[in-house]
Amino acid sequence: MNRDEIERLLAGVLAQIRSAAEVALSTARAEPVFFVSAAAVLVLALLLYYGVRRRRRSAVLPEPSAASPPAVESAQRLEIEPAIALGEPLAPTSAPQEHGAAQDASEPSPALVAEPGEHEPAPVELPAAAPPPEPEPVRPLRLRDRLRRTSEALVGRLEQVLVGRRVDPAVLEDLEHVLYTADLGVSTAESLLAAVRKQAAGGDAEAVRGALRAAMLEKLRRVEPQAGSALAVTGKPHVILVLGVNGSGKTTTIGKLAARHVAAGRNVVLGAGDTFRAAAIEQLEAWGERAGCQVIAGKPGGDPSAVAFDTVKAALARGADVAICDTAGRLQTKQPLVEELRKIVRVLGREIPGAPHESLLVLDANTGQNAISQARVFTEAGQVTGLVLTKLDGTAKGGVLLGLADEFGIPVKYVGVGEGVGDLRDFSADEFVEALFEAGAEPGAAAR
Repeated sequence: MNRDEIERLLAGVLAQIRSAAEVALSTARAEPVFFVSAAAVLVLALLLYYGVRRRRRSAVLPEPSAASPPAVESAQRLEIEPAIALGEPLAPTSAPQEHGAAQDASEPSPALVAEPGEHEPAPVELPAAAPPPEPEPVRPLRLRDRLRRTSEALVGRLEQVLVGRRVDPAVLEDLEHVLYTADLGVSTAESLLAAVRKQAAGGDAEAVRGALRAAMLEKLRRVEPQAGSALAVTGKPHVILVLGVNGSGKTTTIGKLAARHVAAGRNVVLGAGDTFRAAAIEQLEAWGERAGCQVIAGKPGGDPSAVAFDTVKAALARGADVAICDTAGRLQTKQPLVEELRKIVRVLGREIPGAPHESLLVLDANTGQNAISQARVFTEAGQVTGLVLTKLDGTAKGGVLLGLADEFGIPVKYVGVGEGVGDLRDFSADEFVEALFEAGAEPGAAAR
């Protein structure tokens, strides 16, 4: 049956339905039941007619050609996307054939097959954070590195004079010039030169070095403290009086010394007795806070001996192990300063028998020969039991230590070679001389 015959058949059926409907409508006017039945039959007939016609049109439409793959892909994409949104696995679909090439139906197209979880964003794996590098241990500088400038000014110049020469009157004259200009002091320079004449006459540079090293060691060993006596205490509290002019590093030395005693497990009280220098009290209070010590302070311009009195009283009341008293640091040429120091010594001795147990004189190595004149004045004011030579790391005049040892014979308790607490070092004669000759003997030392 062709298309025309089907259409004629459908038109005849429709005409019969219409006539039947008209009859039914005329009959239904008398009976409502028949009217409703006729309307239902008419609706069913119309639905049947249009349904058959739609199926017929679908049957005769041409199949989609291979020339329109985008439509196929769009239809497949519409089927895939809802499944992706619901998280359902996708069934494999066949890809369109290109240029009429046949593709095996059993092999799904890899471009259209979505594996489970394929369209889900892959989790981004962040690289594991590298552990922080371990800090390298800080190696303390050797004493030879801190004494380099002094070594260059003394031993380095000696090496320059002696290179390729033997000891004769001309060499001795050059050596004398080097020793006299190295802040050793006149008597110390003469004694060292006499040792060279006696032990290295006619010898080479090595013989001169040996003679000078032995002479320096002999002088410095006489002022080297006994082993283990650096932080020794002889009373409770052990009272330390610290002397020195302004700018010598006196207050800083007190702070470093207090920190060492605290590190040894001792209770320390500090007395801010330098009431004349601006900011001296605040500086000592800052060191006390840093070291964990109590600071007894008076009013600016007040009586230093009153501060010393309050300091030892506070130390006794608190059961402190050590009391360190600062003093005024005016120029040593001022007679009132000497009288003031003597008064402080009397006050301390009256409150604690035997106090002060130590009197440390702080001298700045940068002052050279002036440090020797300061030592003369302060030793007159009271008994100085120990020397502290500071700022050796920044000066070429460290040879003054030999002059101090040779003239006064006072033990050198500490040397300051830097700003840190650990840079207040116990004095060792062998270490000091070894550092001088090691640094000065390096190639190019005298040229730097």
